[in-house]
Amino acid sequence: MTIPALETSISDIKLEASWKAVLKNEFQKEYFIALKSFLLEEKQQGYKIYPPGALMFNAFNLTLFEKVKVVILGQDPYHGEGQAHGLSFSVPEGIPAPPSLKNIYKELHNDIGFNIPKHGNLTKWAERGVFLLNAILSVRANVAASHQKKGWEQFTDQVIAQLSEQRTGIVFLLWGKYAQGKEKFIDQSKHLILKAAHPSPLAGGAFFGSKPFSQTNAYLEQHGQEPINWSLD
Repeated sequence: MTIPALETSISDIKLEASWKAVLKNEFQKEYFIALKSFLLEEKQQGYKIYPPGALMFNAFNLTLFEKVKVVILGQDPYHGEGQAHGLSFSVPEGIPAPPSLKNIYKELHNDIGFNIPKHGNLTKWAERGVFLLNAILSVRANVAASHQKKGWEQFTDQVIAQLSEQRTGIVFLLWGKYAQGKEKFIDQSKHLILKAAHPSPLAGGAFFGSKPFSQTNAYLEQHGQEPINWSLD
């Protein structure tokens, strides 16, 4: 069974053109070929993989390389039925918002008066320049973190490094220890890093009061960019 989004030939990668140009060398590297083989093996063994292959690069296809204003870094996709659609923290409409996303919404409300929606779909953010990147882009159904250390991290580390190197004035929101481990790939003389506790309830509410959204927009405006419209209504 083939996974169209993971063909090793750059011409077959279902990836938006600006990202394809930036990342073209990665798809021929040994680690990425091994990653593709692992994913094919998972499929051949009958495991269901989330998100569907066509949505694995959804974050890239919705937020062009040159349009990225903000990066919100997650760890790996949701592993429940119908939840993952290729955007960190986001779920399709009709799927209940997971606990971390509910806490993100609460902080948004307290920070900027955000009107909390009845859905958890963050596609509008992606279309406005918020790059919703998971460090790992796939997961086996119902097995959290099952695709860690298979190659995705090396790929997305390069994604962060290329954004840092080739762009300026991006806000990186690093929530929790895992995301903060990516700080080493970001040039802080060119970009803003805002660190906070993870929005998960397991963090005991430490995320609240971090005000990342108002700080993000203040930085963007100071650097001559349009602030993010966080509304999802």
